[in-house]
Parts: sequence; structure tokens; C-alpha cells
Amino acid sequence: MNASDVKAARAAAVASTIDRIRAIERSQGVSRSSLEAIKQELMGLAAQEHLFPSSEFPPPPNGEKGSRRYMLQEDEGNLFALYLNALNPGNETKPHDHTTWACVVAVDGQELNKVYDRLDDGSDPARCELRLREEIMVEPGRGIALMAEDIHSIHTTGSVPTRHLHMYGLALEKLDDRKAFDAKTGEVKPYNKNFMAPTAAPKG
Repeated sequence: MNASDVKAARAAAVASTIDRIRAIERSQGVSRSSLEAIKQELMGLAAQEHLFPSSEFPPPPNGEKGSRRYMLQEDEGNLFALYLNALNPGNETKPHDHTTWACVVAVDGQELNKVYDRLDDGSDPARCELRLREEIMVEPGRGIALMAEDIHSIHTTGSVPTRHLHMYGLALEKLDDRKAFDAKTGEVKPYNKNFMAPTAAPKG
């Protein structure tokens, strides 16, 4: 399969997967159970590793920290946004929310997700109190589904770069109210402005 064939096959696979995801949200709404169904659809897409070659979706060069985020599809109104996120080992993020639903599944590589409960009532917008609830390893065959209010951090713990699919109800670039939380100091900061790199296009 040459590069153009891969690109065409990827576009078709993404389109059919998103069609099924739209139908799930339309019929079931947004809930823990519907997000599990959406996650399963994305895992089927991610299992087709040949559609997402590292040559088209490389991580930052020379083992650099940070991520490369590639847009795969986005509906009108910035809905149902699907990205491929490529990171080198040794990366981590602050705990953060999304303010929209999210599902993350693995094409390749391991990413430890730490999920937190917020113990305070949020009345002070600059302060928080978090408690670790669970740890989930996102790797081929295993993903994570998050409601809009869920808080998690990611840690790329494996020995190879990650290529993971990230699906959001609304595109990341439109989520202006996301917050980052410091579990140790209790500090709360805007997330997109301070911590997010720009989205890139696939290579080739």
C-alpha cells in the first residue's frame, strides 16, 4: 500500500468511525455508558496501526518534550474533533479538565493516566484540592473515556513514542475555559493558554 492508498484508507476509516460515533451520541446522549461505546469504536480504528504510520505522525524531533497534535477530522461547528497525539517517552501534563467529553485510545505506546477527584467545592477559582482516584494505562487495546468535568494527567512511561487517538466532543482549540490543577500546591491556572502546543497537519 503506497502513501496515497494509506491516506485514502485512513480517511475512509476515520469517516465511517465518526459516523458511528455521531449515531451513538445522537441515540444515547453523553454518559459514562455512551462514552464507553464511543471508546470501543475508537479502539477499532486505532487497531489499524498501518493507517497511522510514524513517518506521517512523528513526535517532536530529537526526543524533545512536548507533543505533536495532528488534526484528523472535525465536523462543522468544531464538533467531533479527532486528533492523533504523538509524544516521546518521559512527558507528563498537569492534571487538567476538558470541559467537553473525551476518549483516548492507543495506536502505539503507553500513556499512564491518573484520574483525580476534586474534593473542594470550586468556590475559589484559583484553588483546588485533589485526590487520586485511579490510574489507567492507555495502550493498544485499552483506552480511557472522560466526562467534561473529569480531571486527569498523562505520563508517557514506556520506551517508545506514543501515537494515540484523542476524540473530543468539541475541538480543543475552542475550549477556552479549561483548567490545570496542581495536586501539590492547589493552584489552578488556565490550561489551553499556558500548556497547549498548536495543532499540526500530518506529514506528507
